[in-house]
Amino acid sequence: MPRSHLHTLRLASALTDACIREPYNRQRLLRDLLAGITVGIIAIPLAMALSIASGAPPQHGLYTALIAGAVIALTGGSRFSVSGPTAAFVVILAPITHQYGLAGLSVATLIAGVLLVLMSIGRFGRLIEYIPESVTLGFTAGIAIVIATLQLKDLLGLNIVAMPEHYLAKLMVLADALPSAHWPSLLVASLTLAVLLGWPRLKLPLPGHLPAVIVGVIASLVLASLGHGVDTIGNRFSYQLADGTIGQGIPPLLPSLVWPWQQPGADGQPLVWSLATVQALLPAAFSMAMLGAIESLLCAVVLDGMTGRRHQANGELLGQGLGNLIVPFFGGITATAAIARSAANVRAGAESPVSALIHALVVGAGLLVLAPWLSHLPMASMAALLVVVAWNMSEAHKVVALVKKAPTGDILVLVTCLSLTVLFDMVIAISTGVVLAALLFMRDISQLTKVTDISDHPKYMPQPLASGWAAYRINGPLFFAAADRVFAELTQMAADKRGLILHFEGVSLLDAGGLSALNRFIDHCRRHQQQLILSELQFQPLRTLAKAGVTAIPGCFSVTSHLGDALAQVEG
Repeated sequence: MPRSHLHTLRLASALTDACIREPYNRQRLLRDLLAGITVGIIAIPLAMALSIASGAPPQHGLYTALIAGAVIALTGGSRFSVSGPTAAFVVILAPITHQYGLAGLSVATLIAGVLLVLMSIGRFGRLIEYIPESVTLGFTAGIAIVIATLQLKDLLGLNIVAMPEHYLAKLMVLADALPSAHWPSLLVASLTLAVLLGWPRLKLPLPGHLPAVIVGVIASLVLASLGHGVDTIGNRFSYQLADGTIGQGIPPLLPSLVWPWQQPGADGQPLVWSLATVQALLPAAFSMAMLGAIESLLCAVVLDGMTGRRHQANGELLGQGLGNLIVPFFGGITATAAIARSAANVRAGAESPVSALIHALVVGAGLLVLAPWLSHLPMASMAALLVVVAWNMSEAHKVVALVKKAPTGDILVLVTCLSLTVLFDMVIAISTGVVLAALLFMRDISQLTKVTDISDHPKYMPQPLASGWAAYRINGPLFFAAADRVFAELTQMAADKRGLILHFEGVSLLDAGGLSALNRFIDHCRRHQQQLILSELQFQPLRTLAKAGVTAIPGCFSVTSHLGDALAQVEG
């Protein structure tokens, strides 16, 4: 079955196909090991930075990469995807964390996991086929703009107590705080950015993320020794162990089992749950599930193009759902497939989901071994890292290419999605973008439906038609957006005719709107004493007429199987 990957559902399909149905030997394991270590090194600083950007302490990003990264690798449908915290979720998660704390974020993640599992059972793996590229580029570019804007506070070391909710208000607060810019923070951020941007030119197998933040740490330590302290994870975040011990930075412990609803709320106290709270979280959870589905399936499609493999779409949704169901019980935040980390996984030589599992284990080992050193990471370096992530996820080159080459309708959709994502909400942006794209598509398709006079066409008319008769060929779908226009044109074209033949050979679709327009045209012909003959209806239009009970009207309306029968009826 050529498209079975879009319709079937199998648990752990990627792992089964890559490691059981195909021979898994020592050489493949070695390649997975090297790829997993490489991606794990990338993931440690990224997971922390994305957790901070989402409003949660940095260790929760590591918990997400560890737990969700392992679960999704073992149960998902894309053999090369690497899952964990991603930049796309920041604009959804940050407001939830701000209003409801970690407890609200955990419960919303849990609900999103349930929704993703239901989407997989409902075979929604084909979802990605119905999201136009202009929509995906628009909302991802919009998210990138929001993320980059949010990093300006730490990038410049601005003295801002709290950021407002709306984007334009954020810009105003940032502009007002510019005089408080902290040059040591800007210096650390600039050095980190320089390493991140220049590292690929060295063409080394080691990714630039870790060297960049190491340079940032060294710079911040030097500056601190000179009396110019820079804000770090250690002095921004603290933790308390079960025995009451309080520490700075992140705890050097693996995550423990905790009920999601027992996590602290926005004020640090347990969240008071009510029906109103759950109802308020449902739209956010739906947004998280939709974005998780789109992001993971987009990632799988990109990886298919890089490798020539095929992902199992519904299996990937199932794996993502299970990962997000389990990770809140271990203090993690929302996870999905990360395109940048997954692409790095492929380029590093990954063979199977084992590499993503090894990546998760590397993150876990980093949590245990590197926790004291991770507390020295400067917030400016984390911000610089996310600015680069935002630039990469914006896919600016694709946006520019689309604006230069695409039709005006696609450009309008892109600009609309981008603007709504930045100014309002991603769900509003996607919903509006899809509806706008659908309307523009229907407009374009409706314009393809044409009426042609074939009364004197030798291909269709072997001999002249009887006096007062005309024949017209309709080519294209007769649906609600086209039918009224088509029959209005026919009304004018055949105003002085006593009879006409409508050749339906080119009509592949007749919907309810088209049927209604046809019935009105039949009634028009009856009132004006014009005879109407339909010929050579395809299966769908013929079935629609039969289901609607449209029957012949003697002396006014009839249907024939072939154009020749219609001509014989006219001559008779």
